[in-house]
Amino acid sequence: MERRWVSLPLAAARRVCAAPMMDWSDRHCRRFFRALAPHALLYTEMVVADAVLKGRRERLLGFDPIEQPLALQLGGSDPAKLAEAARIAEDWGYDEVNLNVGCPSERVQNATFGACLMAKPQLVAECIAAMRHAIQVPVTVKCRIGIDDDDHYEFLLNFIDTIAATGCDTFIVHARKAILSGLSPKQNREVPPLNYPTVWRLKRERPQLVVVINGGIKTVDEAQTQWAHTDGVMIGREAYHNPYFLGALDQRAWPSATGSLPEPSAVVQSLAPYISAQLARGERLQSMTRHLLGLYAHRPGARAYRRVLSERAHDANAGMGVLDAAVRAAEAACA
Repeated sequence: MERRWVSLPLAAARRVCAAPMMDWSDRHCRRFFRALAPHALLYTEMVVADAVLKGRRERLLGFDPIEQPLALQLGGSDPAKLAEAARIAEDWGYDEVNLNVGCPSERVQNATFGACLMAKPQLVAECIAAMRHAIQVPVTVKCRIGIDDDDHYEFLLNFIDTIAATGCDTFIVHARKAILSGLSPKQNREVPPLNYPTVWRLKRERPQLVVVINGGIKTVDEAQTQWAHTDGVMIGREAYHNPYFLGALDQRAWPSATGSLPEPSAVVQSLAPYISAQLARGERLQSMTRHLLGLYAHRPGARAYRRVLSERAHDANAGMGVLDAAVRAAEAACA
């Protein structure tokens, strides 16, 4: 089956991706990210394949076309269910389907997916093969460099080679191993040390693969270093807490982009029609503004902006006026 890459304007060796983050990467967060990063590939939260098959699809899969290019991350280990979920994702218009083989939480492990699947590369290969057979958009894998004591390079290479044999050619690799017991997901993002050279070696020895690196990247200069060794970077919590970092990466990755990043007040103004429409549908303001708390990060007025949102956005009747007031408070502090 011919593969097509639908709407991903990716510059060679300079990919920028916003990571799938549970409870964070919802449609409101992605709409906000897009206002600052018009080219980056955005990812959804992980959605379990069973939920796609049986759940409320508009709530789970719905998105605004402006969010594209957009990838759906699936969780699961049943090839047939994943294939059907991938078909549904393609029908909904997603540009990529990604399989989660990196989440270390015990809840995910109990369902036999996430990072524990790195111990079962043949099963992962069967899942990827079934998904690739079912759809035309790219199927990719997000994994760790290892799990528990299986953290040597040969373990990672065997896993990657087994999956790549299915025709899958894109791997997002978190440059830490996962410790499957005794650490929380948060600790698994902090305690296992980063090992960038292992990911660099993978790209060097498998140049035909697209290797995107994830983990601990917090500055444009650090991303520039990673671009020299890999095909791209995936940014998670740093993009969430400091969204202008994601915007700066987007501009660096696509040097043909013109103009400067919009000021925070202009970002809010651009989001106003979307937020107003969501409020009219019954969404609470706080469900959207919680993603905007970092808009003024590292700028004068950040504290005043956050204070207004923290004190007023949770009110059941809160509307755009609260967000406007937060911006006014920030701008007054700046002045």
